[in-house]
Amino acid sequence: MRNIRERHVSALETLVSRMREQAGWCRRLGSPLYAHLMEQIAVDLLAGGPSRDVLAGHEDDPLTSALALRLLGAVHRMALDGRAPAVAAHFPSAGGADRGDVWPAVRDLFAGHRDVLCTLLERPVQTNEVGRCAALLGGFVTVAAETGLPLALVEIGASAGLNLRWDRFHYEAAGATWGDSTSPVRMACDFTGPYPRRDVAVRVVARDGCDTNPLDPASDDGALTLQSYVWPDQLERLTLLRAAIEVARTVPARVDATDAGAWIGRHLAARPSGVATVVYHSIVWQYLTRDTRAAVKDAILRAGTAATREAPLAWLRLEPVGREGPFEVRLTSWPGGAERRLAESSPHGREVRWYAS
Repeated sequence: MRNIRERHVSALETLVSRMREQAGWCRRLGSPLYAHLMEQIAVDLLAGGPSRDVLAGHEDDPLTSALALRLLGAVHRMALDGRAPAVAAHFPSAGGADRGDVWPAVRDLFAGHRDVLCTLLERPVQTNEVGRCAALLGGFVTVAAETGLPLALVEIGASAGLNLRWDRFHYEAAGATWGDSTSPVRMACDFTGPYPRRDVAVRVVARDGCDTNPLDPASDDGALTLQSYVWPDQLERLTLLRAAIEVARTVPARVDATDAGAWIGRHLAARPSGVATVVYHSIVWQYLTRDTRAAVKDAILRAGTAATREAPLAWLRLEPVGREGPFEVRLTSWPGGAERRLAESSPHGREVRWYAS
């Protein structure tokens, strides 16, 4: 009996710890609304409130499954689609006002819609963060400038494939612009250090990606899912996302539903001549299994050894260094295999400190 009680306490402590850890991240990344809600959920869990029933059975979910964000993503989805009007009244993303305390409305939602929330909680977090293209931009431009070739894009963990359309966005920083001036995606960037080259015309000839659970941004369900995982008090991120969905409806890209480990080897084996292939990913590596990471790395290195000046290969990534960052942009290029650290970035991408080449 004592062992059962100890396991129960330990499981509860794990849930509380997950909520409080994510609350800290949300606070640091500019979402006081989500930080407050996650702190309140932690208190409610300890008090035996309705959040405990909603989260029952998820005590052993892996850390990388982002349980706290899955839970509030479910709440946000119900606010956006009209099933949680009392919550929506507090969420700017749903037309509400971020004032007063939203927690009582969320607590009532937990108590009255447990079954719906439990179903939505099974969905993985899908954050197709468009702002990360600002951090990856310098890598793409560098490859195009150094090879003089059009680019074939190969994205791992592409989600809905929005970032496969990065060249159709417009980027703006103090005294600098790049990209499609007619694009609905107007990305205000906070760039410091030497900017990426702005005199390079990049031509993309292929857009391919993979994801274990890809979304169709042109569908109502796909668009709603993507929006539900943007934090509701961060309207600038949501505006970028909605504009990128608009671009995706007119610019084709292919995202295969498969594990990256098997997919990348097959894809790189068929690289054409006269094109620079760029394999890239952003805040994805930590979510891949150890076996998948090993398979992806092996496939890229094997393709790199076969790369030529007529068929070069680049590996571009925005990933954290350690569990809490910093987030670095790195580029490895073949032939040769030279690796460069291009920049440090915020996890959402638009604050970038560039390094000299």
